[in-house]
Amino acid sequence: MTTISFPRRLLTASAAVLLAATVPPAAAVTATAAASAGRAAPGPGAPPEFVALRSVAPTVVQEMRYRTPHDFMGEPVTGYEQPVCLLTRPAAEALRRAQAELLRRGYSLKVYDCYRPQRAVDHFVRWARDLQDERMKPEFYPRVDKSRLFADGYLAEKSGHSRGGTVDLTIVRLPALPTRPYVPGEKLAPCYGPKKDRFPDNSVDMGTGFDCFDTLAHTDDPRIQGRQRENRQLLKRTLAGAGFVNLPEEWWHFTYRPETFPDRYFDFPVARRSVVRH
Repeated sequence: MTTISFPRRLLTASAAVLLAATVPPAAAVTATAAASAGRAAPGPGAPPEFVALRSVAPTVVQEMRYRTPHDFMGEPVTGYEQPVCLLTRPAAEALRRAQAELLRRGYSLKVYDCYRPQRAVDHFVRWARDLQDERMKPEFYPRVDKSRLFADGYLAEKSGHSRGGTVDLTIVRLPALPTRPYVPGEKLAPCYGPKKDRFPDNSVDMGTGFDCFDTLAHTDDPRIQGRQRENRQLLKRTLAGAGFVNLPEEWWHFTYRPETFPDRYFDFPVARRSVVRH
């Protein structure tokens, strides 16, 4: 099922409770040292610079897609133990600022993916090499040959998400109802089709669905006009004002700059225990 976490009430930024994300000192040293030189950093928990987004920006809607079977592989992704968004604290605090701006206009941010462990990226790579598994092709990459996903830049063996400062997100108009669960095996519609024909999402219309492997997902594709273009520009403008830079090939993909870990890739699981001392 698609798991969506909605805040119990809209809170102002000043009312948000901040939780300090900590790990045992030895674990933090191990993670930091192993992550240098572009290597994935294993270990039981995250460095202390990581936090759960809910502890910093509790009103941001969370629909953590990779914890569910509604993704381009059609199955939950390795390493996503719980439907929680983890980020470095500067990135989380920047999202809180962007959220405050949108709340004043009757909108909310909704995150699809935040920190992504290297083991999840490795899962993507294994799936991409199995050219027989195309169960989700009709929705996520109907016009792209699966053998081209790496060459065309839709997938890579390393992801900025693994550094903790990159987030995939959209905008929803408030009040927002939950997106219905995806039922494995149900008929799929192209991610670039009209909103009424795509898989339902409580997001405003961005012209394509999330994780749409298609050139129409390029943020400034000239074929996207009208309200769809305005919605993309609202997202891009709001996040730019908070310090995020958009990836031009994906309207949903933003990285906070400067990154806390610009050259490191982590591999602790997506779980509350990764950022909270037990």
